[in-house]
Amino acid sequence: MATGWSSPIDRALRPVHRWVWGNVDRRLRKLLAFAEVETDGGRDILRAAENTPDPLLRRLYLEHAIDELRHGDLFRRRGAALAQKRPARSGLFNGTPLPGGHGLDDLRIDGEPDHRLLAFLHVAEKAAAGRFTIYRELVDDDPATRKIFEEILRDEVFHMNYTYTQLTRVSPHSHRRQVWRARGSRLWKRYVRVAAALAGSMSSGMLLLQYFILLPPFAWFAKRAERREVGGWTRIVHGRNASPTSQY
Repeated sequence: MATGWSSPIDRALRPVHRWVWGNVDRRLRKLLAFAEVETDGGRDILRAAENTPDPLLRRLYLEHAIDELRHGDLFRRRGAALAQKRPARSGLFNGTPLPGGHGLDDLRIDGEPDHRLLAFLHVAEKAAAGRFTIYRELVDDDPATRKIFEEILRDEVFHMNYTYTQLTRVSPHSHRRQVWRARGSRLWKRYVRVAAALAGSMSSGMLLLQYFILLPPFAWFAKRAERREVGGWTRIVHGRNASPTSQY
């Protein structure tokens, strides 16, 4: 399968993807996360099938939804199989989400016309096809997981193609603009997630700097002031205990 669907960003993040899939625990977390996203996406597309007035799109949406639900089941079963092979230990599901999500987690159905939904699905499925191509190459040591990616990749290519074909049918004069709009919205949401993660990391770093650099001097001055205060009260107490030299 060609790798032409992979975006420059995903190719640049290939070392990150290799780091994710090169560890059994991270691979398990990623598969289970994919299972949730695919299942939720399948439910959303089922709702799109109920809402659309177009009979052809209703049939295609139903087929798409069934594929997504099946993908979720495949990922979930593979994750369960990997979980049985690993030693039990806590902390597997702790931590921040791993990078490289599917994209259907951004899917919005309510109030969206078919041309916008088709454009979004086309962009998301094309991106998924590119990433799954990379993931398939990175799990050569895991034939069962590689087989799942190969099977799902064929479905993603079908989804990518049918959504574009139907987009050109329902919106013949603005389908390219709709695709660029969906791509821009997706990039913006990706930027916001990265910016939020970067801001969180920076805030954590600033807190660490304050703890290790700013707090020690304040603590030293506080202890010094406390010693002075205690010494002053000691002198006062000693003065009161001294013998009086007059009746006053």
